[in-house]
Amino acid sequence: MLTIHHLSVDFEVGGDDTAVFARLFAAHIREWSQRQEDARSRDLLLAREASLTGDRPAEGNAGATTPGCSGGV
Repeated sequence: MLTIHHLSVDFEVGGDDTAVFARLFAAHIREWSQRQEDARSRDLLLAREASLTGDRPAEGNAGATTPGCSGGV
């Protein structure tokens, strides 16, 4: 898991910088959140399927990089 302790963002745009940042941030955080939810859903589905077949579930995404974050693909 990646934890960001300090984040500094500098950008220059015309108009209200705060509104532009808020709009862009909201769009990207929604995408990130959806990817996280999709990964959790896949993990739950795999665990359910494994319990039906008696197979041991995989270790999951521990340490995996989410696509689009930190250079993931």
